[in-house]
Amino acid sequence: MREQELIVYRNFEDGALLEDMAWIMSRYGSAAEEEEERCPGRPRSRKGMAALFYDCIHRLIELAGNYGFHGNLWHCYLANLLVNNENSYSCGCELRGEIDGTVNEAALHDIVIFKEFYDFDFGPVMEKLQAPEFSLIENYRAGSRESKMYNARICARICQLAEKFCQDHTPEEMKDTLTRFYGEYGVGKFGLHKSFRVEHGDNGVRIEPIPKIAHVALNDLVGYEIAKKKLTDNTDAFVAGRKANNCLLFGDAGTGKSSSIKAIANEYYEKGLRIIEVYKHQFRDLNEVISQIKNRNYRFIIYMDDLSFEEFETEYKYLKAVIEGGLEKKPENVLIYATSNRRHLIRENYADKEEIRQDMHTGDTVQEKLSLVYRFGVTIYFGAPDKKQFREIVRILAERGGVAMPEEELLAEANKWELSHGGLSGRSAQQFIDYLLGGA
Repeated sequence: MREQELIVYRNFEDGALLEDMAWIMSRYGSAAEEEEERCPGRPRSRKGMAALFYDCIHRLIELAGNYGFHGNLWHCYLANLLVNNENSYSCGCELRGEIDGTVNEAALHDIVIFKEFYDFDFGPVMEKLQAPEFSLIENYRAGSRESKMYNARICARICQLAEKFCQDHTPEEMKDTLTRFYGEYGVGKFGLHKSFRVEHGDNGVRIEPIPKIAHVALNDLVGYEIAKKKLTDNTDAFVAGRKANNCLLFGDAGTGKSSSIKAIANEYYEKGLRIIEVYKHQFRDLNEVISQIKNRNYRFIIYMDDLSFEEFETEYKYLKAVIEGGLEKKPENVLIYATSNRRHLIRENYADKEEIRQDMHTGDTVQEKLSLVYRFGVTIYFGAPDKKQFREIVRILAERGGVAMPEEELLAEANKWELSHGGLSGRSAQQFIDYLLGGA
């Protein structure tokens, strides 16, 4: 096998398994009975090669457990390598489809090699190495437990792609199938996942996928139609490549600000939107985060939940510079969305407005504190519902959840609940319905 001849598709994250399988596929026919190993680290005897073959079977089954793969696990593994390898060809095709240039010839050269991997007949290998158990991974039935790495949607796409590759008769057809996948879904972690978090390790700043987020939609949020319309209008413009603004969702606790952002991540994923969650202590990493995403074909929202600052906290100065004010222009594919219970984000004191102050330039102090919120071109208010609105939220959530209770009793119990659970809010209404559905 010719894995060493790959040009574009190299440096796979889980490439060791490919190398071991290629070694077996190339040399199983010459495996000798003697135990002498003439190549350190690589078995040449039949017994040693069989042991490596069984280890590969083990790793493929472990991949099935971690990723949720089913069917032909070897084919799923190869498909997973192709959809996750970020290179000049795959990144050029992401969300755009086929590109021009000589890189197409280089990519086709590599797909020819992958087609050889796909079409390889393992029957003689199993016979020579006396390892019939390889047939287990050729038609593998996955268990019911959830994947650790992928959600069901991602897993299904990769397994379907693996099956489609088997139907392609030529490397050219296989390349076209892969290119269409890149054009529709993208490539790598940004292509497969909706949301991400930032981690700072020994190797610097990393953007890591969040495999599962709450599957909520904006329609699940009862009321707040004007607020939702402002949010979707701004996001529609952003994903369409038109001018859009950084967005601040502020207001009372439990009114659906964070849920609205999760809904945006779900509803705009197919249009190329990705959400990266950043915490306050990570603001110093913002420039590095932006440098990793600014040249990709996706639209990124950097999301900051429950954003607020005390007077002694100065992290907001980093945020100000990133949003607007630094020498480098903020990329057009990046926006900042934040939620906060504070309209102005930074704590203000009455001393800031008193006639006698210790600060000689009090106007400058006030402007400094307001300058951050002014960098959000769209501000959306989420207010707590009144009694009537709260009851309507309870009625709708109860109907959706299938709560069987007379309306008068339902509302009376809801009133009792909110008095001891944070007051009138959509969150307390949902908690009350969950309490009823839990059979308490």
